[in-house]
Amino acid sequence: MKNGTENNVVIIGAGFTGLSLAYELSKAGVKVLILESSSSIGGLASSFDVGGEKLDCFYHHWFTSDYSIMNIISELGLNDKVLINPTNTGLYYANNFYKMSTPIDVLRFTPLSILNRFRLGLLVLRARSVKKWKSLESLTAVDWLKKLGGEKVYRIVWEPLIKGKFGPYADDISAVWFWNKIKLRGGSRGNKGEEKLAYFKGGFAALADEILKKIKECGGKIYLDSEVNEVYKEGKLWNIKTRDNKFISKNVVFTTSLPIISNLIKSWASDEYLNNLNKINYLGNVCLILELNQSLSNTYWTNVNDPSFPFVGLIEHTNFEKSETYGGKHIVYLSKYLSHSDPIFSMDKNEFFNFSYPFIKKMFPKFNLDWVEDYHIWKSKWSQPVVVKKYSELIPKEITPYEGMYICSMAQIYPEDRGTNYAVKYGTLLASKIIRKL
Repeated sequence: MKNGTENNVVIIGAGFTGLSLAYELSKAGVKVLILESSSSIGGLASSFDVGGEKLDCFYHHWFTSDYSIMNIISELGLNDKVLINPTNTGLYYANNFYKMSTPIDVLRFTPLSILNRFRLGLLVLRARSVKKWKSLESLTAVDWLKKLGGEKVYRIVWEPLIKGKFGPYADDISAVWFWNKIKLRGGSRGNKGEEKLAYFKGGFAALADEILKKIKECGGKIYLDSEVNEVYKEGKLWNIKTRDNKFISKNVVFTTSLPIISNLIKSWASDEYLNNLNKINYLGNVCLILELNQSLSNTYWTNVNDPSFPFVGLIEHTNFEKSETYGGKHIVYLSKYLSHSDPIFSMDKNEFFNFSYPFIKKMFPKFNLDWVEDYHIWKSKWSQPVVVKKYSELIPKEITPYEGMYICSMAQIYPEDRGTNYAVKYGTLLASKIIRKL
């Protein structure tokens, strides 16, 4: 074991939170070191190779209103790498597909009566008009959506999405979480009401690489394959231990999930503080990626409103970024949220594909194995914090009771929800606080 030289700040985790934090600190002349357990950077926005091109392990896009990520892209002089395209959104219900990209599509949604279609449209407008989100903190999404749109609209449109996403937690999810989803999508539309989304050429990992390049130019360092197994303080200095090294720093920032942080400091932190870190529940995610020789549909994002279907969404990425980017292959993501203790989470690549195939076949009867060039599976144990009523009271503070220790994790992103834009936003905000203190 080697003792590293003293650093101003050690950041645990090289997702977009850790990278944006290191970017801002290193620009200000702060001596920064990033420790990442994986062999690659980007966290949930990491990538793998398909047809000679990098593809995101988990599907990603930005809204045109995602200003924090756009600011860092602009600073790096990479605006020409951002693709902004209109996208098609659909809904699968009762064995039928419905287009749901524009207000006109909502009025054509025949599973609802004319009156309920207007209620659905009005619900979206009323939700987007909410300015004081704290007024929603005591309400569940279920109660709020029923109040705004009625029982029928809730049962057909919203209930399958909430249950598909949060499973056993569905009835406890905060109205604030759903309000933010509606607000985001509404703020990313063109003049004709069509949804517009953004993507980075080469995938999100390509942007992560550019940020890391700048960090290194400013003197920052990174160690990959360096899983931290213990963090403790001796005197005024933090000791951060990996399998092969011990690093010393005046300050340490955790950007990992709260249960991981709790486990790393459990030998010395107070029971009260550890209990506070463990108040927020998480869901994991299993993502199946198909490489196909033909397209399933002309829709980018299909919400699956069928309770018998194990996936809440089917995302055909190459209806947004052209298939030629990936050697002519059509890329489809199928995402399932679940507890990491669920037996499905333990399935290997082939087991999960065989489990999924009948459901895809049901949706697309013409689909068959001859279409499949390859498939991949990616998993995340701590993918989605469960945002319940009065969630703001559960969030740990960025500046902890322990001098020089900070937390900046996806569970603290609120009232917004997780995503690279808000990872950058919150990482940048914490960096400014640390810089002022230093």
